Amino acid sequence: MQTLIINIKELLQVRETNIDKVSGSEMAILPSIKNAFLLIENDTIVAFGSMHDCPKINVDKTIDATGKIVLPSWCDSHTHIVYAGNREQEFVDRINGLSYEEIANRGGGILNSAKKLNETSEEEIYNQSKKRLEEVIQQGSGAVEIKSGYGLTVDGELKMLRVIKKLAQNYPIAIKATFLGAHAFPIEYKENHSGYIDLIIDEMLPQIAEEKLADYIDAFLETGYFSVEETERIMEAGKKYGLPSKIHVNQFTAINGIAACVKHNALSVDHLEIITDEDIEALKNTETIAVALPSCSYFISIPYTPARKMISAGLPLALASDFNPGTTPSGNMNFVVATACIKMKMTPEEAINAATINGAYAMGLSKTHGSITIGKTANLIITKPVNSYYELPYAFGSNLIEQVILRGKVIA
Repeated sequence: MQTLIINIKELLQVRETNIDKVSGSEMAILPSIKNAFLLIENDTIVAFGSMHDCPKINVDKTIDATGKIVLPSWCDSHTHIVYAGNREQEFVDRINGLSYEEIANRGGGILNSAKKLNETSEEEIYNQSKKRLEEVIQQGSGAVEIKSGYGLTVDGELKMLRVIKKLAQNYPIAIKATFLGAHAFPIEYKENHSGYIDLIIDEMLPQIAEEKLADYIDAFLETGYFSVEETERIMEAGKKYGLPSKIHVNQFTAINGIAACVKHNALSVDHLEIITDEDIEALKNTETIAVALPSCSYFISIPYTPARKMISAGLPLALASDFNPGTTPSGNMNFVVATACIKMKMTPEEAINAATINGAYAMGLSKTHGSITIGKTANLIITKPVNSYYELPYAFGSNLIEQVILRGKVIA
């Protein structure tokens, strides 16, 4: 099956195979070809270039992209798409002046979601979650990482991870699964932190490894949640089962968590709304990538990750949605890219790099996703006719996506 896309106004994010992420000043460069073609064979990009060099061949399908931009699908490296119910009451509580911490102390927040999830059948959780996944596919996401973390029991965490596995089997989007048993301490372990971490390490992890249910391990490293020392125990345990870490850190406070994550070779450190000069130094010249979640900052009115400071320091930065029921009930990566430009002062080039090639890196998909590269998976966004790609973040409330292609096939 061959598909040829012709007359592309501009083909974005064209890269050589040896580039897995971009950092610092390189993030401002978005390689592209104007008046371009792209050839797909089955599920793979096999050729692209200027229309002057477009091959004269018979193909199964031709798509005329006159006036339209083509770019790789968004790579959303931080989501919590699998959950039960919603937390819309907490949304109203925040409007009425309650803080995130106050809501959590009243039994809301993560523990509220955990209660709902443990009361809901695996089939019903799957049915609720697949609707969210279908929505983000239509919004241009071609790869997502999905975390557990709303079970907080052996059965609940396994149930979530099995739902994630089933979604990965049934949909063409690339899915990476992350075990986040260390999302919060259940009420019964509030005064016995080591007991809950023992449960994660001795009971949850062996079963998850046996069923091959996770690619990564995560923890909420934050004041009032998991300390640096507790998170290090979890990262160490993950390594023993071949699970690299991707850690929630520096959302509300800076407690030297980033240095600990780098020490344990974390693939990513996510949130970073609060970041110190020491944290930035710790990240320099490492394999660990920072991931910003601007729609979370937007929704719960907390500071935005200081992108300009981090990029100026030479760091790579990825963008992700943080889609979850409590603090970001949206997986719309178009809004994430726009918000990064509007609120974090990232240029469109930086934001698109952060949401494609760097997003792929942040979930271990650099070899197959995130750029227009020969041999990579044909996951593409074809826009409606636009003036330029600047229109994507500029017209932040408009749906400018005309077609989504995953694994070489147009998604209906």
